[in-house]
Amino acid sequence: MPYRRLPNTDLARLRALRIAYEQGKELPPFKLAFSQATLQKISQHLHVFEKAVQESRMAYNQQVEKSKQYVKLLKKARLYMSHFIQVTNMAIARGDLTPADRDYFGFGRDQKRVPSFSSENEVLKWGEKLIEGETQRIRKGLTPISNPTIAVVKVRYENFRDAHEVQKNLQRNLQRTLQNLTNLRKTVDAIIT
Repeated sequence: MPYRRLPNTDLARLRALRIAYEQGKELPPFKLAFSQATLQKISQHLHVFEKAVQESRMAYNQQVEKSKQYVKLLKKARLYMSHFIQVTNMAIARGDLTPADRDYFGFGRDQKRVPSFSSENEVLKWGEKLIEGETQRIRKGLTPISNPTIAVVKVRYENFRDAHEVQKNLQRNLQRTLQNLTNLRKTVDAIIT
């Protein structure tokens, strides 16, 4: 008896289900290679599996599309935060600000390096620190740092933070659809077998 492999892609699974469904509609029951019970399972699961495949593709495409914008917003936030810290350090070097002003931002008084914004979580953490620190400085009557001002940095940071939240939601949505699809594959493979 020849060995028959199961389809290994979702498109191949869909194609196999569609072909079996069409044959079940066209041929009389005694000429089918499978039972009426199997035909009933095929008709029940075909549309469910099609919908799951479409949802998974849509979730993936949405995430890919939004990630392009997300990367741009992340780069802008990093750039503005980095420039804000550099301007602060230059003002300290000129004597316009004191090294104690670094305390507002959570830096050591002797720390002249810009922190690494390599991860998204670091950008989120340092963005909050910079905004809060500059707000405290301004409340105490100290001169605000300019070019970029904290208002501009805050706008860039909040745009990134909002996009970060959207991206996390899209990732959760994609994971949910992939999990649903994985569960359905087992059922569909059992029907095809």
